[in-house]
Amino acid sequence: MPRTTLYGTRIRAMRLARDLSQADLARGAGVSPSYLNLIEHNRRRVPGPLLAAIAGALGIAPEILTEDGGDSLLEALRATAAMTSADPPPELDRVEEFAGRFPGWAAHLAALQTRAEAQERIIERLSDRMAHDPNLSEALHEIVSAVTAVQSTAAILAETDDLERVWLDRFHHNIHSDSVRLATAAEALVAYLDVAAEETGLAAPQEELESWLARQAFHVAALEGGEKAPGETAALAGLTEDQPELASHAARALARGWLERAQDDARALPLERLVPALSAMVASGAGFRPEDLARQFEVALPRLFRRLASLPPVPGVPRFGLVVCDGSGTLTFRRPVEGFALPRFGGACPVWPLFPALMQPGRPIRAVLETASRPVHRFLAHAVAEPVGAARFDPPLAWEASMLLTPATPQMLPAADDASMRPGALPVGSSCRVCFRADCVARREPSILAS
Repeated sequence: MPRTTLYGTRIRAMRLARDLSQADLARGAGVSPSYLNLIEHNRRRVPGPLLAAIAGALGIAPEILTEDGGDSLLEALRATAAMTSADPPPELDRVEEFAGRFPGWAAHLAALQTRAEAQERIIERLSDRMAHDPNLSEALHEIVSAVTAVQSTAAILAETDDLERVWLDRFHHNIHSDSVRLATAAEALVAYLDVAAEETGLAAPQEELESWLARQAFHVAALEGGEKAPGETAALAGLTEDQPELASHAARALARGWLERAQDDARALPLERLVPALSAMVASGAGFRPEDLARQFEVALPRLFRRLASLPPVPGVPRFGLVVCDGSGTLTFRRPVEGFALPRFGGACPVWPLFPALMQPGRPIRAVLETASRPVHRFLAHAVAEPVGAARFDPPLAWEASMLLTPATPQMLPAADDASMRPGALPVGSSCRVCFRADCVARREPSILAS
């Protein structure tokens, strides 16, 4: 089997596992993002020197990108089979024979599977945006308004033969100014709909913050270590200046608030103590139990969740994702984890443990989640809600719920005798609009995806 057809799939998987954008990896490897995109979709061969450069940018040995490539192809073929409802179903017991006899067709099917997953993610993102994004609505309204103005002025000029020169000049001026307004609005809309990871100036403040954090893999090394020093607040504010993602004043204010909170978390849970404790817990075979870590470090669970979601890569430990919402259920922070889709705008899946936690403040909730995606992914989720700010008797009372996510790998799952893990996986989606589970009791609107 020609393994060169498998390099792109493996490169993409390694990049996503490290939360790198295509632009970041392309910059590190010395190629253009468009060329890297072709490589990741197995449409370009990877010469030896380029393969070494990509591996260097990923921080791995080049051999990792080539060894056991056939396994990735077989997994992709099995995932492709899982997406079809053909009758009779594909012969999964002969998938290795198929890949060996027809490597070209096998690689083609694997590439189609990758494209199908990418298209589903785009549909989720655009559907979410079309339904809830106020900026998109305003941009469309501006375009329609400009088109209507140009059309009205053009109709007057076309239907009137004896216009005075002063009125003719005025109408020509109006057409010119409205056409410029139309072109500007259309250009802004195209930029806003661009699915690139880096959106500057056109995104909402929360998106600007998350884009800035994503570029740093949600870990700011400058926050680590030491007691609070004089002038530290000004130093933190300096970290947000001249950042291309933080284009608005509101985004920079959010970033400063996040930095102050993250620094307090780092002092309560220093890397040199937390990482060994976390690694020992996972290696012990007893599974991941955040309540034990919180008790060991004498911190609240939400603080531990935030700290785990901002750790640098820890060998042997899967990455963590985090979702935070306020008392209204609005998502106020999203730290994605590969395989678990998070809605960009609007309401999330009401079945997430995040929302039951809001109704039971102070009571931790643990569950294994099974995503409504093809292929299916399983995640271990922990959620809890706590009051915001100091304790008080007088309203208003504010609440915040946090949900920590990590892949439900065998080493992360608690022991089998844990009662909270017995009922099995809880089926969840991203949002009702793009979830194909038609029989869900929590569904609030029909899905645009076929079941």
